Amino acid sequence: MKSLISALAVAAAMGTAAFAETIATGDLGLIIERAKGSVLLVDQSERASLARIEGLGDLSHASMVYSSDERYAYVFGRDGGLTKVDIVERKIANRVVQAGNSIGGAISDDGKLVAVSNYEPGGVRIFDADTLDLVADIPTDSKTIGLVDAPGRRFVFTMWDTGETWIADLSGSAVEITKIPDMGENPYDALITGNGRTYITGLFGEDGLTALDLWEDDPKPIRVLPNYGRGQEEMPVYKMPHLEGWALTGSEFVLPAVGHHEVLWIDANTLEETARTKTYSQPVFAMARPDGRQVWVNFAHPMNDTIQVIDSVSKEIIHEFKPGPAVLHMEFTPRGHEIWLSVRDENKVKVYDTHTFELLREIDADSPSGIFFTARAHRTGL
Repeated sequence: MKSLISALAVAAAMGTAAFAETIATGDLGLIIERAKGSVLLVDQSERASLARIEGLGDLSHASMVYSSDERYAYVFGRDGGLTKVDIVERKIANRVVQAGNSIGGAISDDGKLVAVSNYEPGGVRIFDADTLDLVADIPTDSKTIGLVDAPGRRFVFTMWDTGETWIADLSGSAVEITKIPDMGENPYDALITGNGRTYITGLFGEDGLTALDLWEDDPKPIRVLPNYGRGQEEMPVYKMPHLEGWALTGSEFVLPAVGHHEVLWIDANTLEETARTKTYSQPVFAMARPDGRQVWVNFAHPMNDTIQVIDSVSKEIIHEFKPGPAVLHMEFTPRGHEIWLSVRDENKVKVYDTHTFELLREIDADSPSGIFFTARAHRTGL
């Protein structure tokens, strides 16, 4: 009996110790340190850095997605590296170099598959999220851009060279590919709406954009703003806008204009233009606060020291300030009460109150760029 009691006591103590070491991940996030090939683990509530994880290769143009349990981040590096980071144990869990030059990735809606979009050698490669074993290799004979996840264990991506969009369905025993031609000349990026219905590509080789309604059994290209863009005026483009930085505010999209000093407002149902807002310079990201009431805009080099805030009702600029040189990325906290800005050339991440615009905290970071909070794990297209 004494032995049994002792065993139960030990088991209870071990259980208590394990519980005490449990780490909640909902408040955490990772920041890309592009010059060092490292990521910085941060805590939103504490507004503080917790750890640096190194050895992720070339992160000069990096992005990431999260596992559905928020424990793992899958980081896509420019060198073709796919790195699985364990944010609980604060270390690299696995890493493969799967191509020569990659440009982002996505995770399936069930969290089982991770897809990577490649410039060199082109195509998309799909991996098991647990082991990083190769599941499918989809050659395209083209640079691939705009890779996103879609409901039903599907991935959608577009070809720069051929102007096609492909839908890869992995819900069955074999990969099924649907090819949609005539998306336009030189698509450069794309996004999918949070409900998984509308996929939109931006065009570099001609005016306008192209949309697909993924709820249709046989989606057809829908031209959006066919008389708008870079082509007619041949505007110099210092940095291509990131379409994942588009915003949906109520019933309207707001998107950065290619080569122009403005953002565009588009009716989300009709895809017709509703308004334009003049901006300080060429916008890169136009990102909506989670409640949709504000849109925060940053800008291309050499005017990238400035942020403007637009009221989504009046469509007027209500605040402008200069956080510092090279503001590369923005990330709202999940409910939007704060925003984190990476100021690369000052080696800082700065945290602001989105209602008062007060600077709340500065965090040291080495050439920071992308900021990714774990709340992204539960959003389609992110």
